Parts: sequence; structure tokens; C-alpha cells
Amino acid sequence: MTVQYFTPEGMLQPTPYHHVAVGTGTRHIHVSGQIARQADGTPVAPGDLAGQVAQALRNTSVGLTGAGASFTDVLRLTFYVTQWSPEKIGDFMAGVEAVAEEIGLRGPLPPASLIGVDYLFEPDVLVEVEATAILE
Repeated sequence: MTVQYFTPEGMLQPTPYHHVAVGTGTRHIHVSGQIARQADGTPVAPGDLAGQVAQALRNTSVGLTGAGASFTDVLRLTFYVTQWSPEKIGDFMAGVEAVAEEIGLRGPLPPASLIGVDYLFEPDVLVEVEATAILE
């Protein structure tokens, strides 16, 4: 097994992600910030956080697959969400859940951070996803 996920006793529970991932292997994969765009640059789900989360995760999956990896190899996910507020968690998780089976993203998620930002590089971009994976 390349990645082992767990949450030690004494850490906050329940959470929708594992607190710890231990990766063993020699090949590291870093997928840059993926957004809700088709390969030709066409925006996907303008103004829809759930739709943009789903598409950004799909694009992350394409990057992982291109490197010979999958979400089972992911050590860490980082989400950047514009104008974040706690009321958005339902829409955010709906986006994750809508695409999880399709892309092989099991719950609980790998260790993850959700970081609220004022603005991403274009005004219609609501979310960006980065992934780090490891392979034997």
C-alpha cells in the first residue's frame, strides 16, 4: 500500500477527511491548482460552487491519471474557495459527493485543507484544487 490514511485517537472527530496520511514510495506527483474549465478553456458551472468543485476534482483526476496515479494515491488535497463562509459547506460537499464515485474519491477524504481567499485569477473561478500523490 502506497498511502495509509488514519485519524489517531485524540484528534478532532468526526471530520469528512483523515487527519494523517503516510506515503511510502519514490515517485511524487503534484497536480497544480485545477479549476472548473474544460480542456479548451470553456468555463463550467459559472456561479455554482457545487458544480465548480465537481469539475475541478474531475480535472484533478485527469492530471492524476495522466501521471499513472489515482485518488487512492493522494496524500493531500488543498481547496481554495473564493469568498468562503461556513454557510457554503453544504454546496462545497455537494460538489465533492456529486463526483466522488465517478473519480474514485473515497470518503473520508485524504488529509485536506479548505482555504478561503478573496479572489482567484479570474472573477468566475470560485474554487481551485491541488493534489499531492505518491507512487511506489
